[in-house]
Amino acid sequence: MNVAVEASPTGATQARLIEIVFPDHTNHLGTLFGGQALAWMDKAAFVVATRYARRTVVTARSEQVDFRLPVRQGQLVELIARIVATGRSSMQVEVDLIAEDPLTGDSRLCTRGRFTMIALDAHGTPTAITPLPAAIEPA
Repeated sequence: MNVAVEASPTGATQARLIEIVFPDHTNHLGTLFGGQALAWMDKAAFVVATRYARRTVVTARSEQVDFRLPVRQGQLVELIARIVATGRSSMQVEVDLIAEDPLTGDSRLCTRGRFTMIALDAHGTPTAITPLPAAIEPA
C-alpha cells in the first residue's frame, strides 16, 4: 500500500522543537551533555520522519554529528529537523541544534547531524514511502 504525503518546505519535510537546558542536562562544566544533544536531535528526526511518512519510524543510523560550540545551562535550544533525501523506505534527516541566550536573543548553530530513519509497516518490516519531490531536495 502506498501512502500519499503532502510535502512542502513548511509542511511535512520540516519540524522544530524547543528545549531548555536545565542543570540535570549538563556536565560538571555547565554545558550540555553530548548524549542529551543527540537524544534531542534523534527526537526531532523522529518527529519529522513520522510526519512525512505517516508511518512508524525507527532510527537506523546517526552520522556526521559535528559539535561546533558548547550549549550552556539556561540557554534555549531550537532543533530544526529537515528531510533532505528519501530512499525506498528510508529518510535522510538533517538536524540543526541552535542555542539561544533567552535574555539577549543571541543564537548560534552549535551542533549539526544527519540521521537515517526507516519507515515500518504494522509487522515491523521496512515499507515504501513517497519519494521526496525533486523541487524540495537540496542542490
